[in-house]
Amino acid sequence: MPLPHRTVPVALATVLTATLLALPALAPRATAQTAASAPAKAALSVEVISPVSATVPVTLAANGNIAAWQEASIGAELTGLRLAEVLVDVGDRVKRGQLLAVFAADTIKADLAQLDAALAQARAAQADAVDNAERTRALRDTGVLSAQQVQQALSAETAAQARVAAAEAALQAQRLRLSQTRVLSPDDGVISARSATVGGIGGNGQDLFRLIRAGRLEWRAEVPAAELSRLKAGDKAQLTTPAGRSITGKVRKVAPTVDAQSRNGLVYVDLPSGPEGDAKPGMFARGEFTFDSRQALTLPASAVLLREGRAVVMQVGADQKVTQVPVRVLARLDQRVAVDGIDASARVVRQGGAFLSDGDTVRTVTAPAPPAKAAPAAKS
Repeated sequence: MPLPHRTVPVALATVLTATLLALPALAPRATAQTAASAPAKAALSVEVISPVSATVPVTLAANGNIAAWQEASIGAELTGLRLAEVLVDVGDRVKRGQLLAVFAADTIKADLAQLDAALAQARAAQADAVDNAERTRALRDTGVLSAQQVQQALSAETAAQARVAAAEAALQAQRLRLSQTRVLSPDDGVISARSATVGGIGGNGQDLFRLIRAGRLEWRAEVPAAELSRLKAGDKAQLTTPAGRSITGKVRKVAPTVDAQSRNGLVYVDLPSGPEGDAKPGMFARGEFTFDSRQALTLPASAVLLREGRAVVMQVGADQKVTQVPVRVLARLDQRVAVDGIDASARVVRQGGAFLSDGDTVRTVTAPAPPAKAAPAAKS
């Protein structure tokens, strides 16, 4: 039976209403599919490079203090004498045997004159005793002199000789004291400290000057115990002073013991003397030891970043996403850094990595690879 005429509009209205109600439910699903299919927006356009193999020197970083190789103490050997002259000051270069200071020697000279006179008297008495002994020997067999008289004459001769020897020894000791009033340099070097002042009274063992022997300085580098076995006498060391000056030294010896607290051992490095060295005792210096060269991968210095105290590079994967990769710095050359921790096929952000984070998507431009050749050694 056909439907009544008024029923058709009502059915059409019902279908249209159901369609409109279903549209909002379909809209989120379509939006999610569209978002999933759209590519991620790139954070930055970067230039990528690959590491280049090169021959680089292997280095070991260390810190330490600069000190005198040997510091001699120059003191007063006499007591109770007044210092009359001081001829040198801190920083003066002196030679072995050079006069540094003079003590007043008036009393010693007076005693010396007295001992000289006493020696003359002893020698005169000795001459008289020798004459008596000679006459006694000549008359010994005649019976004129008794045995006691002969013995007395010979004993007097021996005693006179002993008195002369004692007077000579006392005179020599006083001459030695006179020479000690002149303070001489025991070696070539540089005066590093001076406590001597004109008018001061010298005391036995009192320091008047301190001398850096031969002007030689050394760097006492603190090296972890695990690394000490890598070092030997003759190894090259490059250190930088607080003033920014670079100094080249050479390992003299490695300490046979390790500090129980720090677990570090001392390595003694000879430094050049003179103003060209620009090093002073007491300075703190950073430096590194250079060993034999080896093959390593190098990157431009701009590609190696420092984050949270670690060296890292920003590596770009096949999906154009950035991964932060920690590396170990082996050596720093002119404009490149030798690293360990990545392979030769890695694609690394050349510069601008500081603006990227782990997981960022980038657009890449491949930089032309530099020619593979030996990297220059670090400059002295």
